[in-house]
Amino acid sequence: MTSVSVDDIAQRVRAGGRLTVPEARHLYLHASTHELGRLADAVRARRHPDGVVTYIIDRNVNYTNVCVARCNFCAFYRPVGSSNGYVLGFDEICQKIEETLAVGGVQLLLQGGHNPDLPIEWYEDLFREVKRRYPAFKLHALSPPEVIHISRLSHLPVETVISRLVRAGLDSIPGGGAEILVDRVRHLLNCYGKATADEWLDVMRLAHHAGLRTTATMMYGSVETLDERLEHLFKLRDLQDETGGFTAFITWSYQPPNTELGGEEATGIDYLRTLATARLVLDNFDNLQASWVTQGGKVGQLSLAFGANDMGSVMIEENVVRAAGAAYCMDEVEIACNIKNAGFVPKRRNMHYEVLGDPLYRQQDIPRMRELAVARDGGAGGAGAEAARYPARSRREKLHRAKAGATPESFGPS
Repeated sequence: MTSVSVDDIAQRVRAGGRLTVPEARHLYLHASTHELGRLADAVRARRHPDGVVTYIIDRNVNYTNVCVARCNFCAFYRPVGSSNGYVLGFDEICQKIEETLAVGGVQLLLQGGHNPDLPIEWYEDLFREVKRRYPAFKLHALSPPEVIHISRLSHLPVETVISRLVRAGLDSIPGGGAEILVDRVRHLLNCYGKATADEWLDVMRLAHHAGLRTTATMMYGSVETLDERLEHLFKLRDLQDETGGFTAFITWSYQPPNTELGGEEATGIDYLRTLATARLVLDNFDNLQASWVTQGGKVGQLSLAFGANDMGSVMIEENVVRAAGAAYCMDEVEIACNIKNAGFVPKRRNMHYEVLGDPLYRQQDIPRMRELAVARDGGAGGAGAEAARYPARSRREKLHRAKAGATPESFGPS
């Protein structure tokens, strides 16, 4: 690439040309941050000439923190048998939906740990109960590694798991668990076992073939190289060429505090350059989201000049990033003001990026939100009553039930 200049590549991008891997690498390494931002902003403006920046009102509910994956970059999970481990009850989750509806929310982003004592029937029963109580409310739920975990636990093909969950009420699948879609990195992050790069992509492919829309993500800044970040982006672009099923791409930086892996967090400049590069590579993605949850509101606002056209979620609740030490909070008023002050028009949307209308706080009185809610006040452990309906699979849960005087039928296979 030494014979091709940044200007040559930029001119081709502005003309609608598609980046190659060497060109993307050259831009990242040699374009100034301002040049990258201007180029990404030009691509955003071409896709979204109306100047609208969207956001969604939803709630990020983590139904359990018990997990056997043990990713070394995660500060959220608790091992099976931990006194701080929890499984939310159905009524707890429905109460969170009530609170979300009260502030204009339209969906739950529902994700959790790989809990060996929650079979597919638990998810089906939960989804049916949610849809019985709130038929129009959307479930954006279960990342690809969770789907794979349920598949392995239930001895069912992934395709069958997706089909059953859709029948129970699943509306769309979030892109969590992608980290970096390169198996060398996944081995180092101890997340290869929960899903290889190809397995993650295959779940999304099957979901798209089943008619579901999904998002795609990337957690960068841990142990990957620049070439591996780019490999991740180009794998997503290839799958989007094949299926067209992704609605959006979201990237965020690895959060080192309180994790086994440790290390240093990437800088805000690195975030903006990575976001801009993603906007240039992912020319078949309509939407790129700003990650104010990890970067804060001001960098989130600046992201709108680096290729992002969406401010993500008002969120209401967040647990995973908070466990790693980040605790940013923005309610609808602040999100809408940040969008407007950056020179754009704020609009509410749904998961399909269909515009629902102007900011809701302009139309009705909504209490200001000063901090995000958590899974349970005080971090209380324990499982909701529904979890005991299903046979235990882990040794620790079988022992727990035996001590509690549960019937032998609830112990599960030995």
